[in-house]
Order: sequence, then structure tokens, then C-alpha cells
Amino acid sequence: MTGDEKHEWAAASTLDVLWVLYDRVLNVSPKNLADPGRDRFLLSKGHGPMAYYAVLAAKGFLEPSTLDNWTEWDSPLGQHPDRVLVPGVEISSGSLGHGLGLAVGTALGLGVQASPAKVFVLVGDGELDEGSNHEAIAIAGRFGIERLTAVVIDNDSASHGWPGGIDQRFAVEGWATLTVDGRDHDALEAAFTAEHPGQPLAVVAQIRKGN
Repeated sequence: MTGDEKHEWAAASTLDVLWVLYDRVLNVSPKNLADPGRDRFLLSKGHGPMAYYAVLAAKGFLEPSTLDNWTEWDSPLGQHPDRVLVPGVEISSGSLGHGLGLAVGTALGLGVQASPAKVFVLVGDGELDEGSNHEAIAIAGRFGIERLTAVVIDNDSASHGWPGGIDQRFAVEGWATLTVDGRDHDALEAAFTAEHPGQPLAVVAQIRKGN
């Protein structure tokens, strides 16, 4: 896939996390997209979704040939994913700072329905500067939303950062936290499946730019 050089690194930094989630963790497939009990994956880091589309194609949500003309005028695959056009996409994203709040709402709604579904949301470290994320982090911790996991791609691109590290931003609000190598598939799987009773979980996936 070519043609989105501006956001190429945004895609490359998410590839391993996306693959581990869809290959080893998420209970979602092309066969159960209409099942209310399926797990939900929300891509808040919606810029440069090349890796996301590639993983969806590899897992059968899309025909691989759909990737060939992505972003062209007649392609369903835009530079931000569209839930109406792309099978498997739960939210239309790309306006950074919205995904975590949507994930909190989704998790609360599933809880009311007594659903077994889990909710995973992938965010970038830079978008944590958005105030809406602070509110989402606070309310999820207060409510102890155990079915919710936030995965933060930490490639050191945030303007302001957080004293003590990104994990502390979540920990001070009552989240369980783990920090792992964002390229280590076994470490990512162990973090995504770790027990965290009574708490939401934040997994910080550290990625070094250019690696």
C-alpha cells in the first residue's frame, strides 16, 4: 500500500499491536460481526490506517484486492476508517481524542446489557493531550470498568508528556497499568490478557521511531 507518506509512520507504529489483538486476543471475526457478544475494537488513532486495513484483510474482513486502490475516489478505504464502508470497523475515526470516550460509553452500555464482550481502544500518546481523554480516563477509573482496555502507542510524540510516564496518567485515576515493548508479540499478548479485577487496564506499547 502506497500513497499516504504523511501518515506512514502512524501506521507502522501500530502494526504489531493490531496483529496481536486480531490474531490472538479479540473475539471478533467476519463470521460474528452481528453478534452482540463480540469483542469491540475501536481505533482512536485513526490517522494513517494502512496497518489496520492490512490486518482486516489478512483476517478476512476485506478482500485483499481492496487494498490495491486504497484512498482513490471509488475506494471504501479512506485515509480515516469509515464504519459505514469498511466491514469490521466499529467507529469512524481520525479526529483525535474521541475514541477513548466512545470506548468508555461502549463498555458501560455493554455492562448494562450484561454482555461478555470486552472493549479495546487504541490511542496515540499525542492525542492524550486532548482534554476529552482526561475526562474519559477519570470516569473509567471511578467506575472500575473492568471490560475496558486502552492501548497507548508511545512513540514519544506527545507535546507535553506526563510526569512519571504515560502509565502514571492512568494509574493515578485507578487504572491497572502495564508497559511493554510494542514490537514483542508475546509480551503484548500477556499484557492484553492480564487479570485486572475491578479496574480498567491501560497497556502502554513503547515504540521507537524508525524501528
